[in-house]
Amino acid sequence: MSGTPARVLVLCTGNSCRSIMAEALVNRMGDGRFSAVSAGSRPTGQVHPGALATLARHGIDPGEPRSESWDIYANEPFDYVITVCDSAAAETCPAFPGRFQRLHWSIPDPAHVQGTPAEVEAAFEQAFALLRTRIERELLAREG
Repeated sequence: MSGTPARVLVLCTGNSCRSIMAEALVNRMGDGRFSAVSAGSRPTGQVHPGALATLARHGIDPGEPRSESWDIYANEPFDYVITVCDSAAAETCPAFPGRFQRLHWSIPDPAHVQGTPAEVEAAFEQAFALLRTRIERELLAREG
């Protein structure tokens, strides 16, 4: 791989939870080999506190995440475009220039889990673990 990091766009409908965690994980786990951002088709405008708490529990600094529209990235080239929810995968994405690898990871949305605080935390941990595994197996392995 050249000295330029591979550009990754992580998409989710609300861009408040799974895509935020995936963005932070790719940037951390990629160790400079990747530069990830995230966006949504219908962003909530807020990052879910559960996503930030989960990242903090794992010692991952998310930087300054924002819930934003995928339209702002429509004219930017990416090496990978990853959808992490089934809704976003089924939508018509903006046209991103250049050639990129499209990946879809169906990750359950912890933002909609109702239950005790422990059950909600467990849902965020499950999403985090699934994202970490997919990043290791399907993204980092590709770029060796």
